[in-house]
Amino acid sequence: MASKNLSPPMLAMDAHTRSRSDTSNSLAPPTLAVDTRTRPRSDTNETRAVTPSGSFVSNASNPFLTPANSNPFLTPAQSDWGASTETLGAEAALRPDPGTEGDFEVQKNPFAFSPGHLNKLLNPKSLAAYRALGGLKGIEHGLQTDINTGLSVDEISARSSITFDQAVGRISDRIPESLEPTSTSGSDKFVDRTRVYGKNILPAKKPTPLWKLMWNAYNDKVIILLSVAAVISLALGLYETFGVVQEPGDPPSVDWVEGVAIIIAILIVTLVGSLNDWQKERAFVRLNAKKEDREIKVLRSGKSYMLNVHDILVGDVLHLEPGDLIPVDGIYIDGSDLKCDESSATGESDAIKKMPGEQVMSLMESGANLKGLDPFIISGAKVLEGVGTFLCTSVGVHCSYGKIMMSVRTDIEATPLQKKLEKLAVAIAKLGGAAAILLFFVLLFRFLGGLSTDDRTSPEKASAFLDILIVAVTIIVVAVPEGLPLAVTLALAFATTRLLKEKNLVRVLRACETMGNATAICSDKTGTLTTNKMTVVAGTFGKSKFAKSEGEKPNIQSITQWAQGLSQDARDAIVQSVAINSTAFEGEDAGQFAFIGSKTETALLQLARDHLGMQSLAEARANEQRVQMMPFDSARKCMGAVIKLHGGSGYRLLVKGASEIILGFCNEKADIDSLAESELASSDRDDLVSVIDSYAKGSLRTIGLVYRDFPAWPPAHAEVEDGHVQFASVLKDLVWLGIVGIQDPVRPGVPEAVRRAQDAGVFVRMVTGDNAVTAQAIATECGIYTDGLIMEGPAFRALSDDEMNEKIPKLQVLARSSPEDKRILVAKLKALGETVAVTGDGTNDAPALKTADVGFSMGICGTEVAKEASEIVLMDDNFTSILTALKWGRAVNDSVQKFLQFQITVNITAVLLAFVSAVADPDMQSVLTAVQLLWVNLIMDTFAALALATDPPTERVLDRKPQPKSAPLITTNMWKMIVGQAIYQLVVTFVLHFAGSAILGYDPENEVQQTELNTMVFNTFVWMQIFNEFNNRRLDNRFNIFEGVHRNKFFIIINVIMIGAQIAIVFVGGTAFEITAIDGTQWAICVVSAVLCLPWAVLVRLFPDEWFARIASTVGGPVVVVYKFLAKGFAKIGVVFKKKTKMEDVKDVEDTEKQVAVPESIAVSSPEIVISEGGLNDVNTNPTIQVQDQDIERGHV
Repeated sequence: MASKNLSPPMLAMDAHTRSRSDTSNSLAPPTLAVDTRTRPRSDTNETRAVTPSGSFVSNASNPFLTPANSNPFLTPAQSDWGASTETLGAEAALRPDPGTEGDFEVQKNPFAFSPGHLNKLLNPKSLAAYRALGGLKGIEHGLQTDINTGLSVDEISARSSITFDQAVGRISDRIPESLEPTSTSGSDKFVDRTRVYGKNILPAKKPTPLWKLMWNAYNDKVIILLSVAAVISLALGLYETFGVVQEPGDPPSVDWVEGVAIIIAILIVTLVGSLNDWQKERAFVRLNAKKEDREIKVLRSGKSYMLNVHDILVGDVLHLEPGDLIPVDGIYIDGSDLKCDESSATGESDAIKKMPGEQVMSLMESGANLKGLDPFIISGAKVLEGVGTFLCTSVGVHCSYGKIMMSVRTDIEATPLQKKLEKLAVAIAKLGGAAAILLFFVLLFRFLGGLSTDDRTSPEKASAFLDILIVAVTIIVVAVPEGLPLAVTLALAFATTRLLKEKNLVRVLRACETMGNATAICSDKTGTLTTNKMTVVAGTFGKSKFAKSEGEKPNIQSITQWAQGLSQDARDAIVQSVAINSTAFEGEDAGQFAFIGSKTETALLQLARDHLGMQSLAEARANEQRVQMMPFDSARKCMGAVIKLHGGSGYRLLVKGASEIILGFCNEKADIDSLAESELASSDRDDLVSVIDSYAKGSLRTIGLVYRDFPAWPPAHAEVEDGHVQFASVLKDLVWLGIVGIQDPVRPGVPEAVRRAQDAGVFVRMVTGDNAVTAQAIATECGIYTDGLIMEGPAFRALSDDEMNEKIPKLQVLARSSPEDKRILVAKLKALGETVAVTGDGTNDAPALKTADVGFSMGICGTEVAKEASEIVLMDDNFTSILTALKWGRAVNDSVQKFLQFQITVNITAVLLAFVSAVADPDMQSVLTAVQLLWVNLIMDTFAALALATDPPTERVLDRKPQPKSAPLITTNMWKMIVGQAIYQLVVTFVLHFAGSAILGYDPENEVQQTELNTMVFNTFVWMQIFNEFNNRRLDNRFNIFEGVHRNKFFIIINVIMIGAQIAIVFVGGTAFEITAIDGTQWAICVVSAVLCLPWAVLVRLFPDEWFARIASTVGGPVVVVYKFLAKGFAKIGVVFKKKTKMEDVKDVEDTEKQVAVPESIAVSSPEIVISEGGLNDVNTNPTIQVQDQDIERGHV
């Protein structure tokens, strides 16, 4: 029978919704039936966020959106909790979010709550939902579990059926229990629990099969265009070979080779692209595989078991210990001083103290202040201190971690560069097609005009007509730039392979090229700019001081020098203060030795281990007799420990804590060299206050170390309770030992990397959850903050659209930012035309990583959610690796542009040469035969793609500004070189072809000499392409075309192959290529004529770009008119393409919306699914919708 999970009565229900709730008693609380035109109670100013446009958008269900009044996981203000509004508050707290209604519908649910109800506890952290579900007791009853003994190991199905009202205590009826059958097989346990709430397993992301990747690579307009040309060419070639009778002595027909060669090119492109994608997917799966399996301590039937993380169920009671990574959502039951690091899940950098669930419920019912009440355990968080147990409420796809993991699974899209090249290829194909059609009709009219005087037989005339058709098709084959997709694929494949060796795993090919033109980097602080490891970086012990680096202050020694200068007694005293007075312990983190505990304590212990000679923490503690531990006192910000001194000379109280507070408890100081005690004078106190202030301004967390020796313990004046000395009673007349400054230090090399990025025209911003003072200090040290703007998240999100547009260009640091602030900043930058790269390591960074043009996640400390949301994984977690990606991204764009410059030069020259020579020839034959054109067009293009697409980047690529998104693919400088080289090559070949006989004294009637001349034309043309390849290694106006050529082995090898192949063709390829061997003089003419294109290129580079632009605008006007006229001829084809493109665009929009408009509980981009009350007509005014449009534009350049 269906579960009647009903919440408090509804206040408003129309006839339609009433009937709906009556017919489906499996729905969540009947809040589904509330008239949606009424604003929900929870949608108050406390739970609304300001969008970039200034409009308010409800974020009541966004766990990562920080309300303007508090931290992201606090409940609404207490005014929502009055007795008169209790029913309405419960309704609002448990109302399903749009798109999550299915989570509230469970057929035959024997438990009181559906997964949707329990999701509302962390949606965001909601005390309202916690109260509505009856607190810890209500959840315990509703889930039919026991917080003291956990689930029964013998449970097969639910022992009874319980309603919502019974669980939350509205109905006091006793819950009937049924005897549980004895289980005979482990496979059929927890049937109902698993059916209703699922397992703690995410559905496996199916890898794309290789055949599908190949099919996706083949579905490219250029590839399809090539396929059509290949079929036509192959059909005509086969007809020429087998359908035409050859005269005795004629060379064998090899026209079919053209079609076969194009097919081979298509196969190469398809295989290289698909295999590259396939290898990337496998590499990413291997990257995450090592983190999936681990064991968790779970309480079942009153006993503790170690269970696989995948076997955890809703209702389980789990143990929490320092260092644990929390696998599921839940409610804290009980424990001792439990603190969690939720930075990876929420962005909150401070440790969050947890309060037991029943205590929270008691305080809520008593009307106490709700601030700071937090019984919620979030999946993905890490236990820092304390121990305890918690009740699991959500697993798998229903827990916070699982929802975000599912939301960031998206398919790889086409790259913007490929989109640009696709349009260019279609335009070139149109022009080539127009030239082919024009040539065909010119030759056809000449053929028809000469039929009356043609005395050839009918088969010979048919063959002549077929030759005309073959020449026209050859023009199309030459014009279609089949090397373009190969060049892009090779450049990206080469770059991604090299990037992997340089600690960058590129998951999405698009990111590689996009990164090259990034104009803004929004970097996380912790773990990216810093080491993500709190470290002692400064200290003052009497007159002995140390600082972060030797070069920072010449008169202050480094930490190593300081430690070496200490006496053994001083070292022992500091180790004593750090090791004994600590709750941290030794352990392993990611297979490496580490101290487990609070970040402050682990930093102090690391100091003792690295510099003060502490070998083992356990050994240091074993050598001392600890008498009493005094836990951390939050009011006095310190903690203490008492040890018995060696030799029985008394006892020592060790205290460490906030330096500015414990300084007030001191009246003496210890000399660090002799440990002799003396009075702490007022001048000494002033000096220490000055040091504390200077450390604080440097964003250092200051910790004071003090002590006092007592002859007996407990001291005579101390207050004793239950046999323990009260901490407060002994916090006086203490001896000051020293002060240390702790900080998450900046990674080595980051300041230099930031400076290089800024020199490259990239604006680097820091976005962090830390306070503005700390953020400013780190940003200044990194070189990010100069004289720009620093803002905090609450102030940033309150800005209007116009104010954001004004302030963002000057914004250098965004502090105290929520994940939604980071996402809004990225979206706004993109709307302003920036190409944005974002770094992040935490679950909370997923929204911004997905919104950015390029998302970088951390391979070592990054969560799986962040990696799934990113396009590039930094395997070494280092900001400097971003520079590597920037260099290779620019190298990819440069490689494609180099090849494009080369390709278009060849295409223009070859098409015009074939066209003019065919029209001028009496026999209507081109000077370059079909096979010769095949060698020039296909083999040269393929080799050139390999050679030019594999040029590694130089440091100089960072000396120029990034190209804007609107920048043309072919620049003015490139057009200048294309036109200049095309003119030179056409002049040389036309002179040789038309005036060669006269210049060299050849007899026009001598067939052998004419064959030699044709061979020279072909040979010269090929050699010009070989030398022009060197010209195209530079895209600027500098002259050194050999720069870095020795580092590109591909370029050298490929040119050797081309030169060797060309020599072989001239000497032994006479039959197939219709040429003959030539002598040394003729070879000299060919090579010298070709090599002169190098000095000619120098002259072209010297020609001012401005002059060329003016000439091009004047001469190019008629060309544009002709092109537009020709384009109309392809109107019908164009309409088909446009319709298809529009359909693809619509599909892309729908896919994007599906990807972004995830259930609000996922909290990645909940504003995307909110539409203003004006209806659909207002969609374009919603800034979030504009972001989607930007995302689509980057794929349709």
